[in-house]
Amino acid sequence: MSLRLYDSSRGAVRDFVPLHPGRVGVYVCGATPQGSPHLGHVRSQVAFDVLRRWLVAGGLEVTYVRNVTDVDDKILARSAEAGVEWWAHAYRHEREFAAAYDALGVLPATIEPRATGHVPEMVELVERLLAAGHAYAAGDGSGDVYFDVRSWPSYGELTHQRLDDMQDAADADPRGKRDPRDFALWKGAKAGEPATASWATPWGRGRPGWHLECSAMAGRYLGAEFDVHGGGLDLRFPHHENELAQSRAAGDGFARYWLHNGWVTMAGEKMSKSLGNVLGVPHLLGRYRGVVLRYYLVSAHYRSHLEWSEGSLAEAETAYARLEGFVRRAGERLGGAGSVPAGVGADFAAAMDDDLATPTALAVLHEDVRAGNAALAAGDAGTLAAALGRVRAGLDVLGLDPLSPLWTAQEGSAGAAARLRGALDVLVAAQLEERARARAARDFAAADAIRDRLKGAGIVIEDTSAGPTWTVEGEQ
Repeated sequence: MSLRLYDSSRGAVRDFVPLHPGRVGVYVCGATPQGSPHLGHVRSQVAFDVLRRWLVAGGLEVTYVRNVTDVDDKILARSAEAGVEWWAHAYRHEREFAAAYDALGVLPATIEPRATGHVPEMVELVERLLAAGHAYAAGDGSGDVYFDVRSWPSYGELTHQRLDDMQDAADADPRGKRDPRDFALWKGAKAGEPATASWATPWGRGRPGWHLECSAMAGRYLGAEFDVHGGGLDLRFPHHENELAQSRAAGDGFARYWLHNGWVTMAGEKMSKSLGNVLGVPHLLGRYRGVVLRYYLVSAHYRSHLEWSEGSLAEAETAYARLEGFVRRAGERLGGAGSVPAGVGADFAAAMDDDLATPTALAVLHEDVRAGNAALAAGDAGTLAAALGRVRAGLDVLGLDPLSPLWTAQEGSAGAAARLRGALDVLVAAQLEERARARAARDFAAADAIRDRLKGAGIVIEDTSAGPTWTVEGEQ
């Protein structure tokens, strides 16, 4: 295949060649359900959902693993503050994450393993590292086990850092460490922590370190070596760096390609709970359809940071309405001939093969819509069917096809609003076609009259180099 992806470990775009012909293994860091999901959380899942869909569209069988880190320091702290059992707190928010993924059209993972269900695999991995001389048990009787970073000369290869320039690992008591940058593989049980949040091991009762969990689960379901490891840019260090080190030190090849998505930002800062600038997905879904939120996330390249604003959501809503309106009215005109998406166009495929360049891919679909609208006005059924096929196929890859069962099932009051917007789009498109014919005939008085009539109805027309666009007056 001709797909090229930006590999963070190499700092360059590389040809994607699957480890095993015809099939791909993908591991993506999923939720740590300490609280409700925000838009920054789901951006990562939407980004890698698009990758998965494009791989499947290319005829590949994809095993897609997305984990749940259902026990960690923050979950224990938040559950204690709330006065509930840690496992109940984690499961409640895990369900919220699952609902958010569903609402934004993220396909279910092949498997979604929980950390608490894979402690035997984690213990085995620690034992392998101890036997290989890359780990040690703390000598203070705490039950902590650490990875010895100085024992692994390649440590820092993912993020291209020198060991002496790295920050200290702050995931366990430093008194038991040989080097302050050594990170915890296993954390001994501490006084005041729930007994249910610990497991018996050769080193005493305790629970896994965060980094250990992902290495063990990836190996369990994808094998010692697999194709793609994905996650947010903030996970590159220390999480992914530590995953890579401990897995390779244990003798596994681990991930061959590392992909990282950019942040959703507000005023230039990463969206996070600690900054208090969280936009919760449940709140946003009360104001916008899930498909619009997905369009907004897909409209930016997955590696770029995406600055949040209300205006950008309004723009996404308008842009998606154009695509949706065309699909519906073209489908009505064509009947059964427009019911099955054809293959994607060459320009769309080229954009997706170029490191999943979704902004370019969407621009191609909007060009197809313009061509399709012209064919619709001219009564050219053949050109219309070809354009509709390309648009629907491309939207399906992006998870945005308005006629897919996912989105039709979610229609309610939001769907009714979308249909009204689609109907308005049909009427305005017809007026714009009439205006274009008048201008082509140099009947500028008639063209201006159409513009003024639309303006009087609250429709603002803007003539651009790519053709006229419209918005409802007052939209930002």
